[in-house]
Amino acid sequence: RSEINSNSKDLRVLDLKLSDAGTYICESGSHRVTISLHVFKLTVSYDGHFLSNEVPELTLMQNSSHTLPDLNITLFNSNNSIVRPRILEKTQEKYILELKQLEATDSGTWMCHVQSASPLINWNISFDVKVLGFQNTDLERKYATADSTVILSWHLNFRKIKWKEGFTGQLNWKQQESATAHELLDFNVTARGEQHETKKSSRFQYEIRKPESTIELKLPKVHFNHSGQYQCQLAYNRRYVQSKIELVVMKVSANPAGPLPRGAEMTLTCQVSSPLPSNAHLRWERVNGTQTDIKKSKQNEVKVEVNVSAAGLWNCHLIEENDKKISLNYHVEEAPVWIIYVIIGASIGGSLLVFGLACLGIISGISWQRRRQRAKRMARARQYLLENKTCQCQQ
Repeated sequence: RSEINSNSKDLRVLDLKLSDAGTYICESGSHRVTISLHVFKLTVSYDGHFLSNEVPELTLMQNSSHTLPDLNITLFNSNNSIVRPRILEKTQEKYILELKQLEATDSGTWMCHVQSASPLINWNISFDVKVLGFQNTDLERKYATADSTVILSWHLNFRKIKWKEGFTGQLNWKQQESATAHELLDFNVTARGEQHETKKSSRFQYEIRKPESTIELKLPKVHFNHSGQYQCQLAYNRRYVQSKIELVVMKVSANPAGPLPRGAEMTLTCQVSSPLPSNAHLRWERVNGTQTDIKKSKQNEVKVEVNVSAAGLWNCHLIEENDKKISLNYHVEEAPVWIIYVIIGASIGGSLLVFGLACLGIISGISWQRRRQRAKRMARARQYLLENKTCQCQQ
């Protein structure tokens, strides 16, 4: 593992190990030069290949023929910002440091700066950190209106960090936290970076889109019961990382549905599929209306209702903080006059029909009662004749 330059007499040691530390002596005639070699070894857990939210451990070891110094260690991340590690173990020979949870943006070249006053040491040791994961946040909430088209995307960073090993993953859906999860698709990425997806469920209509480095699901016409948690999971070396998107669907309805007759009233309902966060609410408001035409939901309410007695356009907004996330409108139309007369006529006709049916029922009941009494009298007469065994004929 060593070689000497015949011209300069330099000694080159390859594949340096901790055991190579010590005192090296060069002699040439009466000249004698002594050099002390101090060796550091830095190792990173998982060989520097991590998933998002994993916590790396760094182990720094040193060896020398002299007394080992107390080291001052400073860490810099890929953005050249100082990272404050937690010391798990500290001896003269070994330092074990624990970092914070990693994010996908932490990928890159890190630096370990080692300092000592005696002997004088001022040394940089670089090491690579690769974090496989999602560019999405851990839990993202997406709002959609009923019957709209929804696209859910998970952006992977394996190409950006040049991840040269294969991994697998799957996409699951469940309507509630405690509900059973249903697998929608699974996928795998080869060591060459080739991405393959397979559809696994026909529970509802969805499409798999295939943009590069992205897992994407399209719901062409989202329904109220499509809401819930969509969870994308990566698996590498029996370790897992996941990212969730919570889909919240909003719909509006009217009771009774249809045009509003003059003088009547209908109830407009705006509803979401799951509870909203504390900083969000629903709000009905009439277009070109006044402050009295505004109705807000209370905290943790999943719906808000407003009573309407006149025609007009109403909008329901889902507001988070002061930002309108989605909106749905409902146009209340006034029923034409002829519809009112039809309704009145239908009501009167219906009443007469009910009255007629009631009378017919009474007449039928009386007739049935009379037939029943006549049958009873005839039965008694037959019984009487049989008992007396006589037949009286009228002269």
